[in-house]
Amino acid sequence: MSDDRDEGLEKRRAQLGAELASKRAAEGEDEQGEIRAEASRKGYAEAMKLSSEFIAAIIVGAVLGYLFDRFVGTAPWGMIILLLLGFCAGVLNVLRAAGKVASPGADLRTGKK
Repeated sequence: MSDDRDEGLEKRRAQLGAELASKRAAEGEDEQGEIRAEASRKGYAEAMKLSSEFIAAIIVGAVLGYLFDRFVGTAPWGMIILLLLGFCAGVLNVLRAAGKVASPGADLRTGKK
């Protein structure tokens, strides 16, 4: 009787161990999925930030060009030139935000020539 009880306990312990191992494996997969999802969200946020900086610079250049042309009467040259300057400023902002170009004055802070 004691042997039957011990065998039943061993069988139950093995079954619980197997269930626990499967639950841990499932949690590990969920955790890995969450890590991948978090990395994806960070990438999406970075892309939105960079694209908004780029688009904002172009819009500012276009608006300033339009206003310049409106008041000075040099249409369409002010718009064209300031739109191109806005595009260049947008590209430079994106490169700075991505860390590909140093910010202005970085050499002054470090003392390098």
